[in-house]
Amino acid sequence: MRKYLGVLAVFAALCVSSWAQAPAQAPTPAPPPTQAQAPTQPPAAEPTTTHAPGRPVVTPIQYPRFEFFAGGSYAETGLFNAGHWAGLYGWDASLGFNATHWLGFVIDGGQYFGTSKIPVAVPAPFPTCPPLCPTTSPTFDAKTREYNFLFGPQFSRRKSEHWVPFAELLLGHAGVRGQAVAQGFGFNAVSSGYALAAGGGVDYKINRRFNLRLKADYLQTRAFKQKQDNFRFSVGIVIHSVRKKKRTLEDETRPE
Repeated sequence: MRKYLGVLAVFAALCVSSWAQAPAQAPTPAPPPTQAQAPTQPPAAEPTTTHAPGRPVVTPIQYPRFEFFAGGSYAETGLFNAGHWAGLYGWDASLGFNATHWLGFVIDGGQYFGTSKIPVAVPAPFPTCPPLCPTTSPTFDAKTREYNFLFGPQFSRRKSEHWVPFAELLLGHAGVRGQAVAQGFGFNAVSSGYALAAGGGVDYKINRRFNLRLKADYLQTRAFKQKQDNFRFSVGIVIHSVRKKKRTLEDETRPE
């Protein structure tokens, strides 16, 4: 029995000594503290360019560079200062150059024909009797012809699509010729001098090429060394020069 107890004691002593000599297991090092991750900031927004509200686009006023007018005309005249108005029919024509949409320059010409009444008692500028002894009384007829050639500015207002009112002030030259016949003899009275026309009218747009024009002018003439106050009224057609539209890159690349 002691033998077995001795063996057990020796075995127990060996176990204790081996446990005491076994190296202590090093503690597992704790993982290093993880560095706190900084919160990710959202990417800075790119600066946006805010466009200030632009000015309204102003469409330039379209206008023709050249205008040609031709039409019929009627004039109330007192070309011989005879105290009688004479109604003369004729024509009126003009060529205009527009420097801007509101300012142009016009060359105007016209001619009128008709009959004027001349008093027998004061026939000037015709001679008295004799030699001019008319057979009618108290007036006699004188065939009348008047022409004028004028130049000046024309002012237009192009605000409407169809209507274009305008005013004009023209200066130039006018001539008068009268012919009276008595007892088979003809007598002429001829004179010329300074002329002035002031007035205006309105154009009605028919299409891009044509307008209808109505106009009225005060026409002052100075013939036979006197001043005459006359009035004329004209109606006719205006022919415009049409500007061709410039082709853009968009027009070139547009499929036909």
